[in-house]
Amino acid sequence: MVPWNGPRAKVQIKLSIQRLRTLQEKKLALAKASRREIADLLNKNRVETARLRVEGLVQDDIYVELLEVLELYAETLQARFNLLDSSTGEQPEPSISDAVCAIVYAAPRTELKELQVLREMLMHKFGRNFSLSLVQPPDPTSPPGVPARVTSKLKVFVPSKDLVDAYLSEIARGYGVDWAPETADDEEEEEGIEPLKRDKVDSDDEDEDQSQDGGDEEEKEQKTKKKKDGLESPKKKEKELSISPEKKSASPQPPQPEKLTAEEELAQRFERLKNLR
Repeated sequence: MVPWNGPRAKVQIKLSIQRLRTLQEKKLALAKASRREIADLLNKNRVETARLRVEGLVQDDIYVELLEVLELYAETLQARFNLLDSSTGEQPEPSISDAVCAIVYAAPRTELKELQVLREMLMHKFGRNFSLSLVQPPDPTSPPGVPARVTSKLKVFVPSKDLVDAYLSEIARGYGVDWAPETADDEEEEEGIEPLKRDKVDSDDEDEDQSQDGGDEEEKEQKTKKKKDGLESPKKKEKELSISPEKKSASPQPPQPEKLTAEEELAQRFERLKNLR
């Protein structure tokens, strides 16, 4: 284990930041070339091979994100180096605790020798108990003090089908390849086209039969109504003829107004004049 030395640790932090940036650029260039190869595979209709390549591409992208986080923590130690150098005891200061724990825990999972040397120096400074709590934690999935943004990027998993399809769709769109992921809904719709057509044809035939039956029944009803009307019409005429002229003359006549004398007419006129006043 490399012993703690302030000036040497400061130089080691600077070297680690430079190597982290260089490795990120290298990984990004490889990822770009890998995307181009995946687009060629899609163009050749080798979808299964492209899916396997995408799974590796997803893991590489997560690894690049881990390098970015470690670079941020290394820059934190560089900016607060005086606080780091003056720290005593087995626990780092709260302001640099996340950075120290992240580098000690994640450095062995990278390919950077400079970062691993910095890790050994930090472990020597804060003691054996602090180092063992991170190297051999009681719960390996969540070691104490290590940020979740670091542990989440160190998990090993197989990318889901939706994530792989999303990567393939973006690659196909970026390189102008005519490809789209197949969905289960499309297959079900293709299988269900014929039964739906048959059901529609059967339902149309039933509607036509019902309309014809309904039309025949309406015609029968109209014919029976006409017959009844024909039988009832002569009876109505006979009844009208059988009415006697006496009954016709017995209809009420309006009453005729009585004739007034000259004096009564004058009296009515005076009454009207009074009302006008």
